[in-house]
Amino acid sequence: MAPRLDFSDWWGKDRKKGTPVVVKMENPNYSVVEINGPDSAFRPVEKSRGKNAKQVTWVLLLKAHRAVGCVAWLATVFWALLGTIKKRLIFRQGVAVATEKLGKGKLVLKIIRVFLVTSLAILAFEVLAYLKGWRYFESANLHIPSTLDLQGLLHMVYVAWLTFRADYIAPVIQALSQFCVVLFLIQSVDRLVLCLGCFWIKYKKIKPRIDGDPFKSDDVEAPGYEYPMVLVQIPMCNEREVYEQSISAVCQMDWPKDRILIQVLDDSNDESIQWLIKAEVTKWNQKGVNIIYRHRLIRTGYKAGNLKSAMSCDYVKDYEFVAIFDADFQPNPDFLKLTVPHFKNNPELGLVQARWAFVNKDENLLTRLQNINLCFHFEVEQQVNGAFLNFFGFNGTAGVWRIKALEESGGWLERTTVEDMDIAVRAHLNGWKFIFLNDVKVLCEVPESYEAYRKQQHRWHSGPMQLFRLCLPAIITSKIALWKKANLIFLFFLLRKLILPFYSFTLFCIILPLTMFVPEAELPMWVICYVPVLMSFLNILPAPKSFPFIVPYLLFENTMSVTKFNAMVSGLFQLGSSYEWVVTKKAGRSSESDLLAAAERDSKTMNQPQICRGASETELELLNQLKEQKEAAPKSVKKVNKIYRKELSLAFLLLTASVRSLLSAQGVHFYFLLFQGVTFLVVGLDLIGEQIS
Repeated sequence: MAPRLDFSDWWGKDRKKGTPVVVKMENPNYSVVEINGPDSAFRPVEKSRGKNAKQVTWVLLLKAHRAVGCVAWLATVFWALLGTIKKRLIFRQGVAVATEKLGKGKLVLKIIRVFLVTSLAILAFEVLAYLKGWRYFESANLHIPSTLDLQGLLHMVYVAWLTFRADYIAPVIQALSQFCVVLFLIQSVDRLVLCLGCFWIKYKKIKPRIDGDPFKSDDVEAPGYEYPMVLVQIPMCNEREVYEQSISAVCQMDWPKDRILIQVLDDSNDESIQWLIKAEVTKWNQKGVNIIYRHRLIRTGYKAGNLKSAMSCDYVKDYEFVAIFDADFQPNPDFLKLTVPHFKNNPELGLVQARWAFVNKDENLLTRLQNINLCFHFEVEQQVNGAFLNFFGFNGTAGVWRIKALEESGGWLERTTVEDMDIAVRAHLNGWKFIFLNDVKVLCEVPESYEAYRKQQHRWHSGPMQLFRLCLPAIITSKIALWKKANLIFLFFLLRKLILPFYSFTLFCIILPLTMFVPEAELPMWVICYVPVLMSFLNILPAPKSFPFIVPYLLFENTMSVTKFNAMVSGLFQLGSSYEWVVTKKAGRSSESDLLAAAERDSKTMNQPQICRGASETELELLNQLKEQKEAAPKSVKKVNKIYRKELSLAFLLLTASVRSLLSAQGVHFYFLLFQGVTFLVVGLDLIGEQIS
């Protein structure tokens, strides 16, 4: 028996301090209390002096009151949720149902509906059998009687269903689940290797460095500083919310004005937005910035066509490098001085990519979950591939290209919706190297609504599959090393672009619910719980402040696997939706420093008369009219969201599977699927992007 360490007697004997105090009350209704020491008033009350009946009654009444209050609160929340669902789903109040492209996703929706109806029918049958007491699988040694030993037609049908399920359905599910588990483990190993590579980079402090003064001239006869010619491109299309801040940020970059040219490549089809952008360009041109405005008459090829048209200008041949920024990106003034010097004395370098930073990452739950994914992408994937392979996928913006590398790789092509990945792969096949700068950050936005995020993810996952079909022959016949070909085919495309959405959707959204109806094909606990939690933990390490959101992140990734799988299939088989390009909606968020600088500029210009030169009177009148319309325009009303039927159907399917797991007494499965189903339901109602902040 372990020794008892009780120092209460020793403490009371040796540590007694203070003067005994006697408190006497003149009121005879109060008793006399004698305090012999500082601790005597805090000693435990003797058990013999228990509570009386009246005190016990009050305690019980208080606990009952708290219990009733808790139940009433839960009932209120549940009733409010039912009311919201009733308004949005039944009466369609405050719901804008999409009317465009009604045929999109009909096949997937029909499959989910059939699956849902079948699961509901099986669930009703299982509930009836459970209530009848037919629990044949609670004991593994329990004998299942044959149909001749049973009486009753319903009982015979139930036993026949159990036999058919064990002999024909379970083997198919087991084979598919084993295949998906193997893919899951391979992808998890790849993710673990990337994390170890990131830890090694942090431990060894491996990062690209610039030696000496990069702008100092090497010519002894002509001492001084030399700055290469840089072309800066800002492609945009109907970017009313962000055009001003992006142009302003680029025009304030610290670079000699005679060594830089800024191209504003506007593909807007709204004339009012065109005039606003022209006015912004004119304003900075009057300040001495070398900036021009370009608008295409024939808008083909989306962003790739826009960039291709700009690179065809005659004056481009005078420039050595080109920096690209999307309309919502706000580079720091020292961006070019931190990126361009890496090209010096490195003729094989074709691309320098900077990291993204997000001004609205804490706006709502959806932006926080996106920040987790994108932090892992830049901190781990891009940094590790850039440090050890000198290759990664170009992110389409916040990067500097050597114009010679673009030209030798075939330039911008309009064949896919991921023109950035396309040019990166072709440049890699031509022997060009890439550098990723994790310390150089460019501010931008992430989508704040689920609708915008889903469209963005559809393009990001369908485009790589299109590109894989087109680039596979070129990769096989290229002259690069064999291990580089294997990395492109098996890791870059197959594992990270095809296998990941396939097994995630199949394993966690199809097989896992099926195991609730087919207990013979049950997945092991480490597949559905331990390994996903470990991978989520690794994903969240680059964003340590996001650890409180690890559970929503894990479930939300399963939710988004529906969209990613659908996009992957459409891109792989070149379906109609794979060629769809929808400009991601921006909110026009700015950083705190930008807001302070803008307020300071406004305060300075309040008392200074503004003189507009270089514009005709008609242009000034039109500009004034546009400003008046912009000021008089009513504030934008928050748009209501659509009903995402596929997500809702799949949510009810998983909730049905959760109820079925109750009958099988598999508690962990029940809670996992319950949370997953609720997450699907929340995403289907689009509460994550708009109503949870």
